[in-house]
Amino acid sequence: MAVSAVLAGCQNKPALQVAGPPDPFGYMKRSAVCRVSPVKSAGPALKTASMSVRSDDGNCVVLVQSDGEHAYASFGVAPAPEHGKAFLYNHNDHTVVMYTPNTAYAGPDHFGVTLIRGPGQPRDTLEITATVDATGVIVPTPMVKAPTPAPAPAKGTSKAATRHRARAAH
Repeated sequence: MAVSAVLAGCQNKPALQVAGPPDPFGYMKRSAVCRVSPVKSAGPALKTASMSVRSDDGNCVVLVQSDGEHAYASFGVAPAPEHGKAFLYNHNDHTVVMYTPNTAYAGPDHFGVTLIRGPGQPRDTLEITATVDATGVIVPTPMVKAPTPAPAPAKGTSKAATRHRARAAH
């Protein structure tokens, strides 16, 4: 009995493994390429970060904290990225800045995040520079073409006159 009690403490339990920050929504695709620099202080109330990301319809994430301990109380995006979208939320005492570039875009992108510590406290600004790569990204073409509208009748021509001319040509 004592041996089984001792061995019970040695049981291997599966460890939760998370690749990147947790996704509380459960449906967001991560980019196949996402490399993020550490968030650096570039002056009072100014932070910077850079990322390399593939435009494969997946996202790349930067995690920030207010004073290195807690998520920011509020936030906003200004200016918005020109070649993608930014989504911000708080999760597990972090403010998550998620960037998803436009599919198949390649080139630079830049956006800013205003981070508010709390009421009456100074705001921080996070500037993010993204280098977007489209290597291997394939944009599917639709199987069915959209219908093309019929050409409009010439100005000054009524439908009756057009039908009359069509009958007379036979």
